[in-house]
Amino acid sequence: MLQETAAAAPAAAGGNNAAALQAMGFDHLIQNFDIVGWIVFLTLSIMSVMSWYWIIINFIKNMRLRGRAERVVATFWETTNAQDAIRYMEEQPKSEPFSKIALDAAQAAAHHQRHDGSKLAESLNRSEFVDRALRQAVTRESLSLEAGLTVLATTGSSAPFVGLLGTVWGIYHALIKIGSSGDASISAVAGPVGEALIMTALGLFVAIPALLAYNAFVRSNRITNNQFDTFAHDLHDFFATGARVGDAAGKR
Repeated sequence: MLQETAAAAPAAAGGNNAAALQAMGFDHLIQNFDIVGWIVFLTLSIMSVMSWYWIIINFIKNMRLRGRAERVVATFWETTNAQDAIRYMEEQPKSEPFSKIALDAAQAAAHHQRHDGSKLAESLNRSEFVDRALRQAVTRESLSLEAGLTVLATTGSSAPFVGLLGTVWGIYHALIKIGSSGDASISAVAGPVGEALIMTALGLFVAIPALLAYNAFVRSNRITNNQFDTFAHDLHDFFATGARVGDAAGKR
């Protein structure tokens, strides 16, 4: 009789442990959500969808920009006829930033030339007018590159804390359950604690890709902005003086 009882005790303990492990699955987590759990889970889901949307959009944008940038700039400088070069820029897609910067500079120079002798020409000379147009164009295109970065930064910094909120709430429920039942066994504690740990893992799963993508895009945008500035300086020299300054023509 004692041997049967001793043998049944490990079996019961093993059954309880197996039930506890089953209670730590993602299905059990979904089935036992309360209002706070659903808010945390839906918040993390929305953050993940938004961050992956901007990761894909910015990745495609950066790949297209890098694939076209050198060709567009080189073709512009290699075209001997200024009108042909401007016409080539007009043929580029609307999403191509270097062509839009060049077109803004060309339009500013043409506008100033048409109003030569007017109050506009008296208040701003050709160089200043082109420089102002280029600054506005570079600023506009730089801001366009930053689309979605705020979402990625917010997700990367706040998603772990949102997951931590789910963890704290799950542990709170575990303690309430232990206090009300008086049962501190693994089967009573493992489920809520396991759910809490899953929420922490979800928060990290959402935050890490967003943070890595944010850092990668910031670095890529810094390089592109330097290219914008270099191109804008050369455009200013070209449209303000009517000729490329120094050895710019030979280097391009």
